[in-house]
Amino acid sequence: MVRYAGQRLLAAIPLLLVVPLLIFLLIDLSPGDPAAILAGDEPTPERVAAIRENLGLDQGVFVRYLEWVGGVLRGDLGTSFLSDQSVAELLTRRMATTISLVLFAMVLAVLVGVFLALVASVRPGGVIDRAVNVVASVAIAIPAFWFGLVLVALFAVSIQIFPAFGYVPISDGFVPWFQHLVLPGVALALLPAAEVTLQLRSALGEVLKSDYILNAEARGLSQASVLLKHGLKNACVPVVTVLGFRVSEVLGGAVTIEIIFGMPGLGSLAVESVQNHDIPVLLGFVLFTTVVVVVVNLLVDISYGYFNPKVRA
Repeated sequence: MVRYAGQRLLAAIPLLLVVPLLIFLLIDLSPGDPAAILAGDEPTPERVAAIRENLGLDQGVFVRYLEWVGGVLRGDLGTSFLSDQSVAELLTRRMATTISLVLFAMVLAVLVGVFLALVASVRPGGVIDRAVNVVASVAIAIPAFWFGLVLVALFAVSIQIFPAFGYVPISDGFVPWFQHLVLPGVALALLPAAEVTLQLRSALGEVLKSDYILNAEARGLSQASVLLKHGLKNACVPVVTVLGFRVSEVLGGAVTIEIIFGMPGLGSLAVESVQNHDIPVLLGFVLFTTVVVVVVNLLVDISYGYFNPKVRA
């Protein structure tokens, strides 16, 4: 398993190099000039040229890319064009917000999805099973940003149970940290929770028809034991695969949710860097998200060995 994990990590290295290169090329083709933005209103061509030279923007895109890669290998992600701060410092400052939001949403999605799928699997084809399928199918079609606005209107404006905006670090207390994550976390977890529910319900439906499940029932095992001990573990392989893909989806959705709820996370930082053509910050954000997706996919591959012993061989 260790050798397999090492091979997967080596295979991910080209991805870590190609994605930033694509960002460099897209930025180079996009309209706008960071030097013109930094030069202020009605700048002279000489001032714009001087700023471009100072930032290294007068060099070719591949030269700038190789210099950036060299800096990353030395642990230097560069300096923001606008704030003149270290990109690593900016990312670190905003990282806790996004990681808290994404983890909260994924844990909530897994808990809700597994619970609904198990409840629906108790009586296949029953009223609860059909209701869960309908609710999950409708939830997939609901945009996260719209659902977030509905949650704000209900639970922050009308009932005033949870705060509508902002973020409080966990160092200031668990309760305020949790309260500020509930509404954005629920909005972000809606889609992955619905997908986990449908995927796991479908997988359980196939597993519960297997011979070893019928044998377990014939031996007089309780329904809970058959469902949880024998059925759930074997049905989790496709669900884990779906969750691996959904992490990148949740990271992308966090950009919109952070803006709606006024959370100072990596998503809002990425939007600001795109609007202001702050290339080093944007590249740092892309590198961070790519590493997260690679690590999550690696963990998903390793988890197959737990859910399916045949993979270990």
